[in-house]
Parts: sequence; structure tokens; C-alpha cells
Amino acid sequence: MEKKTAVVSKDANVEAKSGTTGSVFATIVIPLAVIACILIYIFVLGNPANFEGGSSENHPLPGNYLGIVYKGGFVVPILMALVLMVFIFSIERILTISRATGTKSVTSFVRTISARLNQHDINGAIAACDAQKGSVANVVKAGLLKYKEMQNEPELLKAEKVAAIQKEIEESTSLELPMLEKNLVIISTIASISTLTGLIGTVLGMIKAFAALATSGNPDATALSNGISEALINTAIGITGSALAIIAYNYFTSKIDALTYSIDEAGFSIISTFAAQHDSAPAVRQHTV
Repeated sequence: MEKKTAVVSKDANVEAKSGTTGSVFATIVIPLAVIACILIYIFVLGNPANFEGGSSENHPLPGNYLGIVYKGGFVVPILMALVLMVFIFSIERILTISRATGTKSVTSFVRTISARLNQHDINGAIAACDAQKGSVANVVKAGLLKYKEMQNEPELLKAEKVAAIQKEIEESTSLELPMLEKNLVIISTIASISTLTGLIGTVLGMIKAFAALATSGNPDATALSNGISEALINTAIGITGSALAIIAYNYFTSKIDALTYSIDEAGFSIISTFAAQHDSAPAVRQHTV
């Protein structure tokens, strides 16, 4: 019991450390992305060389897309930061899910575990988990170790042993899955707010455009064109950021679902094999008079 408690405590500490690391990563990345995009907006997009007459107050040079994007206004660096965050957190999720998958195909790994169980080779299955590594292998290994422990437990009924193995697999899964889903909430949030942020820029641009039309005499053509540019550029960047975030979120969700399904498949194989290979009658218990 003490050994089991120590193992669970160690796993809980690992999970807590992983959660803290993920939070720190997000806390660092978000402000850095915003600052970087503000600097890019000011010094790269707003470079006077991108505009007629060497001034950012004038029209962008023909075909100069950096100057055109600059005309989107102060909302542009915010939208750029959102797009940059989608890429950064997507790379982070790709690396995390790759580590969770292990060294080879999860499907092949699950087939290997099933084959070892059918051959009554529990030690071989555990060795396959050690070679595979990753979250799926960790969960399966926990189930196999409990399987091995229950084989040497004469005092329990088969149903009790099966329940113990299933509980071990569920507990191990609950420790591994949060690591896979971490930071996905940021990507899903960006998918929602990117379009809304772009809409704010669109509205501000249209306000400027109509204000230019409302001037007495001849409308201010420069202010009118800048207002329309601001509206369209913010719309385009906002929709792009939202689309990328939705694609990334759905992709990673499907990957996590596939890993979860593999864990469930391996767990079912472990439980069904144990149930098939062991009878339900416990050993005769010794009673003292």
C-alpha cells in the first residue's frame, strides 16, 4: 500500500509540474508575441521606404504589401500576434503529442501488446511499453503491472481483480490526458476572438471612411482610401487567424481522440485477456478457530 501511494504521489507531482510548465510557457509566449508583432508593425511594416514620399502618412508604394498591411491601423499588430500564437502553440502541441505517441505507431504498439497478452507474455508486453515510451505506453504499462500483481493475489474474486485493473488504467489515463489537452483552450479562444478583433478593426476603418465622405466640399480621398484599407485588411487578417486556429484545434483534438481510443483498446485487451485466462474462484482461505 505504501509503495502504491508513493507511485501515485510521484505521478501527481509529475502532472502538477507539467501543468505548471504549460502555464509558464503560455504566460511567456503571449506577451512576447504581442511585443514582437508591435515591433514588426512599427519598424518593418511602417518603414518609410514602403510609402510614397518616404512617409507612412502617404499611400503605400504600388505593389508594396507591407505598407498596405500597415494601413490596417493599430488593430493589425494584435491580429498578427493572434496568428503568431496559433503557430507557436501548434508547434508546442505537435511536439507534446509526438512525445505522447511514443517511438513508433500507436496502432502497431497496441497490436504488439495484444499479441504478447495472447501468448501469456506479460513481461514481454511490459518490455514493449518500455521501448515505446509516451503517454499511451505509460497507461498500458500501469495496467500490465496491476495485471501482474492481480495474478499473485489469491484472496480476491476475478471480478474484483478485473475492477482493480480497470481502475488502475482509468487513474493512469486521468493523469496523462491533461498534458495532451493543455493549451488547446488558448487555440480555441483565438479561433473565437480573432474574427471579432478583425471586426473591430473593420468597424473603425469604416468609421474613418465615412468620416472622410462627410467632410464639406471634396471628400478627403486619402482618408477615404485609408479607412477602406483598414477595414478590409483587418477583416482579412482576422478571418485568416480564426481559420488557422479552427484547423489547428480540430486537428489536435482528432489526434488526442485517436490516442484515447488506442488507450481504451489496449485497456480492453488487458481486461478481457485477464478475464479469459483466470477463473472466478479464489483460493481456499485458511480460517483459524
